[in-house]
Amino acid sequence: MADRTPARIRAAARRRLARHPRLVALTARLAPRSVRARTTFAACLSVAVVLATASAAVILLLRANLERTVETGAREQAQAVARLATDGHLTSPLPLDHGTDFIQVVDAHGRVVAASQSLAGHPAAAPIDHQDGHDTFNLGARGDEHHQRVTTITATTPTGPVTIHVGASLRTVDAAEDLTTAALAALSAVLLLTVGALTWRSTGRALRPVEAIRAEVASIGDRDLDRRVPEPRSDDEIARLAGTMNAMLERLEAAGVRQRRFIADASHELRSPLTVLRTQLEVARAHPDPDVRNDLVAGALEETERLQALATDLLLLARLDATGHDWPHEPVDLTELVRATVAARGTEPHPVTVHTPGPVIIHGNPQWLRRLLTNLLDNAQRHARHHITVRLDLDPDLDKAAGRALLDVANDGPPIEPADQEKVFERFARLDDARSRDDGGAGLGLPIARDIAAVHGGTLTVPDTPGTATFRTSLPLPGDSAAA
Repeated sequence: MADRTPARIRAAARRRLARHPRLVALTARLAPRSVRARTTFAACLSVAVVLATASAAVILLLRANLERTVETGAREQAQAVARLATDGHLTSPLPLDHGTDFIQVVDAHGRVVAASQSLAGHPAAAPIDHQDGHDTFNLGARGDEHHQRVTTITATTPTGPVTIHVGASLRTVDAAEDLTTAALAALSAVLLLTVGALTWRSTGRALRPVEAIRAEVASIGDRDLDRRVPEPRSDDEIARLAGTMNAMLERLEAAGVRQRRFIADASHELRSPLTVLRTQLEVARAHPDPDVRNDLVAGALEETERLQALATDLLLLARLDATGHDWPHEPVDLTELVRATVAARGTEPHPVTVHTPGPVIIHGNPQWLRRLLTNLLDNAQRHARHHITVRLDLDPDLDKAAGRALLDVANDGPPIEPADQEKVFERFARLDDARSRDDGGAGLGLPIARDIAAVHGGTLTVPDTPGTATFRTSLPLPGDSAAA
């Protein structure tokens, strides 16, 4: 026997449907496409199923009740005739009562003893079928083809036992059923139309703000990020969607502003050394003194190196901005990295004191982490008066299973004002005492350091430390390193 599981049945149905491309196309065209149409169709279908079920139940209960009433009347009529037969008072024709159609009394030999006027002169009615617990009699001789319910009982008379057949018409039951069915069908149709119209209208009103949001977003270009979508006054999902869209547009606008400012600042930073470089080369080309030409070429070489460093910083910033979760990382011993980086810098204007614990292992990119420390040391050398301190420690306030490594680079120069503690991390930003390009750099060292810390899941901040300027880098530790 073939396997007819639901999955195989559905697969077979899809294969049969695939053989009729026109039917597939017609089904696709007839399927509701919009949310409004699908919602209305689903609401109407649900209400139709409920109405059909409820109507069928009402009709079945109504018919059962009416048939029970008819049967009760026929039985009462049969019992009344049985009492007459028992008392020997049967008369012909027998009077009809309780809404019955006919009465027929038959003795044990099959002879009609008494009957109502409707069966006067007719032979005894014999059952020809038995359905649903009721006998069906052949009444075609009297022309009664409509539904009837016949009740049969037996009585004892002075002349012997007799069988009493009392038939009650179901014409009123059929008429009531037909009338109720028609009324329920009309009422269901009106109710379905009402539900469809109300659902269509209410869904349209509910989706109108969504269409307004869609139209506004569709009309916003890359130069119109200051525009916002309309927010409905209601406190529902659509209002929250509009708020989320406006928040996204605000972030996009802020990103666009930062990008344009970054491009303008980068252009300015590139234009200045390029101008100096071109001037020096033009003067060196036209000047007859070889010594002056050599000095000018040396100055041009310095500007070229500054341009190369600036281009390297810009490329690193672009790479950090584009870095997601997939970037090369490996176990790195911060203690060894700090000691090696400080030792590799050689003799500097201000001595560097290093305080490190035992091995502190994190997962990261050693080149980027070395660049982070180098930028912090460069900044500290520019502003320190006498000495610089580098301290590596574990955060004592956090649980060891989720600890963090703290790397502080402090100098004894002027402390950073609270108003400037975030400004120093802006790209191409220089404080007033570091405006010159020779002393202040391009203003990219600290932003690059903060971006490197952020890529590693950490932070770079300026804590309040009286008498010193401290930059604190917080980097997450893996569980096993924190426990160690």
